[in-house]
Amino acid sequence: MLRFLFRRSLGAVVILVLISAITFFLFFALPADPARLACGKNCDPASLALINENLGLDKPIPVQYGEFMVGIVAGRDFPVGHCDAPCFGYSFVNQEPVWPTIVDRFPTTLSLALGAAVVFLVAGVGLGMVAAWRRGTWVDKFFSSLSLLGQSLQVYFVGVLCLAWFVSGLSIMEQPAYHPITENPARWFSGMLLPWLVLSLIFMANYSRMTRSQLVEQLHEDHVRTARAKGLSGRTVFFRYAWRGAIAPIVTIFGMDLGSLLGGAMITEYTFTLHGVGRLAVDSVRLTDLPMLMGVMLISSAAIVVFTIVVDALYAVIDPRVRLA
Repeated sequence: MLRFLFRRSLGAVVILVLISAITFFLFFALPADPARLACGKNCDPASLALINENLGLDKPIPVQYGEFMVGIVAGRDFPVGHCDAPCFGYSFVNQEPVWPTIVDRFPTTLSLALGAAVVFLVAGVGLGMVAAWRRGTWVDKFFSSLSLLGQSLQVYFVGVLCLAWFVSGLSIMEQPAYHPITENPARWFSGMLLPWLVLSLIFMANYSRMTRSQLVEQLHEDHVRTARAKGLSGRTVFFRYAWRGAIAPIVTIFGMDLGSLLGGAMITEYTFTLHGVGRLAVDSVRLTDLPMLMGVMLISSAAIVVFTIVVDALYAVIDPRVRLA
């Protein structure tokens, strides 16, 4: 197991370095000048030269990339001051350090991702199990139809409708907003409830369909038939044999989905005006803010890679037939 984790960790580092390099060099292929964008409309040559020097844009691109990577590990000195590790540089837009900005936005994204994950995992897997248990009946057809309907919905459409109905119209739900759970748990819950429900609709439909298909497939496997032949009850066969074989693909997708959500649910955050990492990424692209974009990209990629490694390691626990050595 340790050798497996070591190899995967090395591979993860290589992947993150490649992602950072591709993003960095593609950014400078754009026609926009980040220093001019930071300088504003009434920019004179002296101010432009000063911004280039302060942000390190007066150096060759490979040198800038090398300094950027070194700064993540060991920190970096700028004319405007020292940036402690992990240093992703200073924003081209507001000349603020990137890492504290991401840290300040991350609790919003973390609350959104974990809350929605609990909802769509419990509800989606539960509905899929009921549909598989009652396969071929009207219950199965009803839940399958709901899953198909849920997969066709989009957050920006459902979110706006829910805001109009439940917040503005009926006034039965609070306007979505992030409040720190350490200050007021009740307001944190009520402020995030609507985004959780809307975001979970899309994922819940996928998990319901996947759970049902995996369980139906497992119920026709030889080991399940053998369990039935031994006289075990249908409930024991379903939960002890079929469910354990069906859970591995669900865990795989859940790890990737949770990693991507921790990197920022962009559409959901914009729809509900939540200032999280996803909205920060969109604003960075719109404003051509390379340091901020690089920081968000690496954090998002690292979350996905880490959760992928964790899921692979869990395979040996879920399925004894899997050996990682």
